[in-house]
Amino acid sequence: MFVDTFNNYMEGDNARAAKRVLEAAGYEVHLNLKQGERPLCCGRTYLSSGQFDKAKAEARRTLDHLMPFVQRGVAIVGLEPSCLLSMRDEFLQYGFGEEAHELAQAACLFEEFLVKAREVGELPLELKPLAYRRAMLHGHCHQKAFDAVRPIEQVLSWIPGLEVKTIESSCCGMAGSFGYEAEHYDASMKMAELSLLPAIREADDDAVVVADGTSCRHQIKDGAGREAIHVARLLEQALA
Repeated sequence: MFVDTFNNYMEGDNARAAKRVLEAAGYEVHLNLKQGERPLCCGRTYLSSGQFDKAKAEARRTLDHLMPFVQRGVAIVGLEPSCLLSMRDEFLQYGFGEEAHELAQAACLFEEFLVKAREVGELPLELKPLAYRRAMLHGHCHQKAFDAVRPIEQVLSWIPGLEVKTIESSCCGMAGSFGYEAEHYDASMKMAELSLLPAIREADDDAVVVADGTSCRHQIKDGAGREAIHVARLLEQALA
């Protein structure tokens, strides 16, 4: 399990929930740690600010650590879309050769992994109904670009009695570090107000808001006053 910088340092409950769900399904979970070193990083934070060489160095360090697992046929499962999906996009542009392509084939988001496992009959995961009647789902831009929103819809539909409604929206307005910068605040909020935040405000009290992206969750919290949670946390709550 590739625990990205955001879920490692700021929202550890997401990683703990994902680990518990995977273990409940019978999987042994390895974490992306190297003894005596700081946790691995995909390098996207460097890349988003134009620091290409530093981003490439982080990607190389991550690739070197993950390749022994990839070569043994172990899936690389990630939580933050922008981080995990960089292994299927930017890592292929760094000149790392065939290893990068092997990693891209092995890398999948948490919900993608669960869907694949269920399709081949390898997911003995029992889920129970929750107090929520509806899940309001916001897809991260990277998930939309990689057609990776449908797997979230699928895993949410496994929770008995839960209606899943995907919010038809564009970017939440954060766009990486863009929305965190003071000079972009107005533009960021205008983007969020196009469809995302109004839909959240109109949601019933018994609806749960689901968003895999760290920045998306913060925008929803700050702009609409509603907590959004990672799909892993909802599945953990539903474990039978």
